Amino acid sequence: MSPAPRSPMLLAGLLAGAGVLHFAVPKAFDATVPRVLPGSPRTWTYASAVVEFGLAAGVALPRTRRPAALATAAFFVGVFPANVQMAVDWRRRSAPLRAAAIGRLPLQVPLVLWARNVAGASRRVGGES
Repeated sequence: MSPAPRSPMLLAGLLAGAGVLHFAVPKAFDATVPRVLPGSPRTWTYASAVVEFGLAAGVALPRTRRPAALATAAFFVGVFPANVQMAVDWRRRSAPLRAAAIGRLPLQVPLVLWARNVAGASRRVGGES
């Protein structure tokens, strides 16, 4: 089953929206940066936003869609430790916040699969999905 024709554009929109949020409310994202990473959490927050914008542009363009979608899948795997960090840090917060932090963890799986689907559909139709 192939993704809907707008699926790549929705994925690009999700990535771009996340990039905007990283710049608009960086403090919320700074807190999720794993402490084992060197340097300032803000640097990682902004770098993540730049990567998300680049991936969004790549997924939006049929010519670069396949490699960008594969890179997006890898990116979603790569940011999983930030979600784990958030779940660990929020374990003493209110029940709704704890639930949100824990609920984010399994959401990475459909995001990875979505990006892989977009890449696969792009290959099947010559990049014009």
